[in-house]
Amino acid sequence: MEINQWLNSAWFWVGIVLFIVIIRDIFIQKSHTITHNFPVVGHIRYWLEQIGPELRQYIVANNREELPFNRQERSWIYASSKNENNLQGFGTDQDFNSPGYIFIKNAMMGYNPPVNHPSKKNPGVLPATKVIGLFHNRKRPFRPYSVINISGMSYGSLSAKAVESLNKGAQLAGCYHNTGEGSLSPYHQFGADVILNIGTAYFGVRELDGTFSMDKLKQKVDENPQLRAIELKLSQGAKPGKGGMLPASKINQEIADIRHIPMGKDAISPAFHAQFSNIPEMVDFIESMATETGLPVGVKSAIGKLEQWEELAAYMAKTGKGPDFITIDGGEGGTGAAPHAFADHVSMPFTFAFAKVYQIFQRHDLTDKIFFIASGKLGFPEKALLAFAMGADSINIAREAMMSIGCIQAQKCHTNHCPTGIATSNKWLQAGIDVTLKSERYYRYHYTLVKEIAEITHACGYEHPCQMTMDDIELSMGDNNRTMTLSKAYGYHKTAIAYEYFNELIDCPHLGGANARNRLSR
Repeated sequence: MEINQWLNSAWFWVGIVLFIVIIRDIFIQKSHTITHNFPVVGHIRYWLEQIGPELRQYIVANNREELPFNRQERSWIYASSKNENNLQGFGTDQDFNSPGYIFIKNAMMGYNPPVNHPSKKNPGVLPATKVIGLFHNRKRPFRPYSVINISGMSYGSLSAKAVESLNKGAQLAGCYHNTGEGSLSPYHQFGADVILNIGTAYFGVRELDGTFSMDKLKQKVDENPQLRAIELKLSQGAKPGKGGMLPASKINQEIADIRHIPMGKDAISPAFHAQFSNIPEMVDFIESMATETGLPVGVKSAIGKLEQWEELAAYMAKTGKGPDFITIDGGEGGTGAAPHAFADHVSMPFTFAFAKVYQIFQRHDLTDKIFFIASGKLGFPEKALLAFAMGADSINIAREAMMSIGCIQAQKCHTNHCPTGIATSNKWLQAGIDVTLKSERYYRYHYTLVKEIAEITHACGYEHPCQMTMDDIELSMGDNNRTMTLSKAYGYHKTAIAYEYFNELIDCPHLGGANARNRLSR
């Protein structure tokens, strides 16, 4: 009787399992010294190490110390996207003396929009001040309806439901949606304006052998009027100078058809373009795409050495040819997975990168002719205004957009095990994404971001954030009670521009993209 009771006891079976684990750890497995020397206990150590990021994220770290986005930043995005209270009570917990802390200088008498001003009707409306492609007389110039837009994130890198949610949210917000180098998918086609990103593998506009096809590009543009511009990706902040790979295991027939790649093989993105190897050849390639499609064409790049940027600016000033816009991607990383050294040490952070490139084009009298797009953790009002003050014409956001639809910064994008279903092809994990709900959440985040940018702009005495100057923002120099204006910190004043953006948008809706007049009246 006692033996039967013992055999039926849970502790008996627990003991059996632990005994088997001990035997395995000591005599069979050879991979882990810790579990060999400390059976059972060693497994607890590895388990704690595995869940360490989650423990630090939710229990150990304070509100301001996490990277790449701290808890306070994430909470602001989540609350904004859910239309919840995103305010802060009892003062700030920021350290004003931390080096680089941003101080925005408000005016004694701010700008009060008149009663009939469009922002009174819809605070989420803030069009760009420049028209992309106007200087080079492109057939289809484009004026972004919003100064905040969605950066390049490919279908395949993101799930189908995530891309669809962002596109539908972009349509609600009136911003454009960049395809990422994975090309235009069905999930990018729910009404938003779209920027077609072309990377080194020429996905979607290539032959099966990987060579670029102008005919396929023209066909894609002709069949998809929502395509408003082409972005030629030279490199990205996460891994400049390094190509990418989508494993064959993640490639289904739909992805193969979209990218024009064969099934059963890894999709390799080379480190560099095969269509050109120097500045004149790149400009010729840009001009040929613009001529054949009628669309503005720009370049996207992380910034390192500046010699070729000097060469590009000089060549553009001499010939009157070149990119219509330049997207400057900060080296802070992005949605793409990258080797440690690339993510941490290759290419400059956004502020250094933008300041250096902008000054090069300013010396060649080109800054009023090029549309500058800023990218690199700028999806917050104060950071966006910093970029506008430095000379940016619009902001591209990626990870912040992902968080607005549910990303929790699990940092598992490269494993295909994203717990929120956003950066995975796993059907089960994707099933939790409600596209209707998530698209509305992106829209609410976008609306709140634009609204707060406009409110701070008005507090500074301006109508539009592009009027912000380098002297309107100061940076803390550390624990010495000193600050420095952006103009002194980076050694330049941005080029001032004149504009009448709201009237132009109403009178010329085609410059504002699809359904601009309808969006303005939302």
